[in-house]
Amino acid sequence: MKEILREVGMIARALDSVSNIEFKKYDLTKGQYLYLVRICENPGIIQEKLAEMIKVDRTTAARAIKKLEINGFIEKNDDQYNQKIKKLFPTEKGMTVYPFIKRENDYSNRVALSGFSENEVETIFNLLQRVRKNVEKDWEFVKKGNKRNY
Repeated sequence: MKEILREVGMIARALDSVSNIEFKKYDLTKGQYLYLVRICENPGIIQEKLAEMIKVDRTTAARAIKKLEINGFIEKNDDQYNQKIKKLFPTEKGMTVYPFIKRENDYSNRVALSGFSENEVETIFNLLQRVRKNVEKDWEFVKKGNKRNY
């Protein structure tokens, strides 16, 4: 079988490394930009939904969110109906950095997909979405404490 997931992993790690280097000047440490982008695109999102969206555990998400809050990129606000729920919002500082992160993402997409036709890009997108959906089933299963049978 072709090592497709290795290829996907190498692509993801390379792009993550580039992003971490480029976002250092904004005091965004490893991977924090992922959280900030999702919060900017989904103001008022709750921590649990954000963790699910990024596919990390709640503890990992909590650490990244805390750092973003301490560094002034986001703020937590109480839900008007349930005081236990904290909604996440970008601050002015977060919204100022967001366009740069978006520009970098758009550039990385153009570089990664250069030489591909629109049809090929659409095919890659659709196939990767199917792969993600397959993996999500296992992720949900294991996240609930279950063991996969190899």
